[in-house]
Amino acid sequence: MSVLFDEPGPRARGRIRVATVLGTLAAVALAVLAVRQFAANGQLDAARWQPYATWPMWRYLLTGLWSTFLAAVVSAALSMAFGLLLALGRLSDRRWLRLASAAYVEVVRVIPALLLVYVVLFALPRYGLDLPLFWKLCVPLTVSNAAAFAEIFRAGINSVERGQTEAGLAVGLTRLQTMRLIVLPQAARRVLPSIVSQSVGLLKDTSLGFVVSYGELLYSGKVLAAYNGLLIQTYLVVALVYLVVNASLSKLARTLESRQSVSLRRRAARA
Repeated sequence: MSVLFDEPGPRARGRIRVATVLGTLAAVALAVLAVRQFAANGQLDAARWQPYATWPMWRYLLTGLWSTFLAAVVSAALSMAFGLLLALGRLSDRRWLRLASAAYVEVVRVIPALLLVYVVLFALPRYGLDLPLFWKLCVPLTVSNAAAFAEIFRAGINSVERGQTEAGLAVGLTRLQTMRLIVLPQAARRVLPSIVSQSVGLLKDTSLGFVVSYGELLYSGKVLAAYNGLLIQTYLVVALVYLVVNASLSKLARTLESRQSVSLRRRAARA
């Protein structure tokens, strides 16, 4: 069971299945229509796809993919660290710290990441803070995703039984030691699938590097399409790469969640 939301009931699951079937049929119909239009306009001719059977093309795209991964990993690491601090702040005994952390989370969660990119790109240089290209992407992604990670970590911490904290305090640990040694390890295991899912969203957000001209995958696709004139083919290949990467990470998240559910059931059975 996810710590972020309740499991859907029988009726909700039925509605989800119906919506999934209808959505799948609509997607298939659109795909068939698109293929027919591409074929009618010669976009499926072998000559237009042949360049993507060569290594130089893929080497260029893979370089962009590596830049995407680098920005995603750095942004995710900073977002998790900042998000954990925000989560601890929201759970603090100090009222001013709780309010400040809650205000940050509630405000940033409703601000589009693209707007934060524009702030870093256009507003900060006016005040003498012109960041390197890499950080013009990573900083807004960190600011935006830290709020989401904060809620994930807070939900995980709240899901740990209060008796765990009381037991730690009873054996002489301080609250900080109890949180670090007992609560956080358990909370991290419980929210690991949610962390992976949020990281998938962060990886997709790196496409905002297109705005700041950072050489991630989408921007590399733009440059490549301008060079070879194969606009549709290039962006379809880029979309396929995104699909494979994100589907793999989503599969990892589902696998982790499934294993976690099995582990929880086994512990409940032993108890």
